[in-house]
Amino acid sequence: MAKERRKAVLELLQRPANARCADCGAPDPDWASYTLGVFICLSCSGIHRNIPQVSKVKSVRLDTWEDAQVEFMTSRGNHVARATFESKVPPFYYRPSASDCQLLREQWIRAKYERQEFTHPERQEPYSAGYREGFLWKRGRDNGQFLSRKFVLTEREGALKYFNRSDAKEPKAIMKIEHLNATFQPAKIGHPHGLQVTYLKDNSTRNIFVYHEDGKEMVDWFNALRAARFHYLQVAFPGASDADLVPKLSRNYLQEGYMEKTGPKQTEGFRKRWFTMDDRRLMYFKDPLDAFARGEVFIGSRESGYTVLDGLPPSTQGHHWPHGITIVTPERRFLLACETESEQRAWMEAFRKVVDRPMLPQEYAGEVGGAAWGPSRMAPSGPDPWDRVPFPVEAHFKHKP
Repeated sequence: MAKERRKAVLELLQRPANARCADCGAPDPDWASYTLGVFICLSCSGIHRNIPQVSKVKSVRLDTWEDAQVEFMTSRGNHVARATFESKVPPFYYRPSASDCQLLREQWIRAKYERQEFTHPERQEPYSAGYREGFLWKRGRDNGQFLSRKFVLTEREGALKYFNRSDAKEPKAIMKIEHLNATFQPAKIGHPHGLQVTYLKDNSTRNIFVYHEDGKEMVDWFNALRAARFHYLQVAFPGASDADLVPKLSRNYLQEGYMEKTGPKQTEGFRKRWFTMDDRRLMYFKDPLDAFARGEVFIGSRESGYTVLDGLPPSTQGHHWPHGITIVTPERRFLLACETESEQRAWMEAFRKVVDRPMLPQEYAGEVGGAAWGPSRMAPSGPDPWDRVPFPVEAHFKHKP
């Protein structure tokens, strides 16, 4: 009988709706919550174990199943559970994937099943009200210390502001919603709830790094920022569908990590720098937590004369790391080196993904001086006011090491 019950549960996994984890979409889930009726992956099953008052889990293949549990799983499954627990998810709310950080996945699961935010919309107020204020730990630009700072998000003003003192009348910074991006960076920031926020300051991209000890609080801030951007874009583009707007609410970086680079003459020694691939902008920093990039280069498409080559020219000298990458642009070649072969492959894949993608009309302005290391201004181009492409401050950039 035990074998037959396990076989019945395994057959349920063959249904298309159950072929992926109900929470993160990972393929081939082999765990199940027999109190919620969903099939989930190993990683998400660990989160479910932390809310035993709501969810109890079993291995589909290894554990013993009871008749009543099999019947419940048969009557539910991922499709039915999704219709129940995700019936009122706001379009701006971030739905995490298997590759997202633990915090996003945990709060998504708790929001669905424990707090039931998507069956009771009134519970969504912390991120959907259009106004939010509170204290976050913010990293100092120069000293690297995290200090408590008051943050205020107001859709009416279209801005996120922070104050150096709780009683300060004037904010230290005003970040316009139209120019803002937020992405979780726990490893880089060194805190499981670490969030990186970028915005435009004096026509340059500025990074700030924040966290909150309460994971729900941090994810609520993240979704509040996405909500503010969603409502801003709805006004800016009244004819656009939700499907058009949602991908523009926030973006994760295509690739990040250390590489070595040389200067424009390619005779200087290579120096280790932290690189970030943000859509078509490759930026480099002396330190991963720098407030401003030391330089950037625009990466266009193959049709526009951009290519990525495996390795470095034979005459190249001065690099310590053996795995080279050459980025060919219409103006010049950029020489980079990775420490390991796996890092080289990851960067090559990210570069090729961008180069193989046809450029949008508003991106062509990025080629005007975009292919040069050095400081750049960011200015609007084309119909999308938040799509930024670099153009030169002057005819020739002074190289920064």
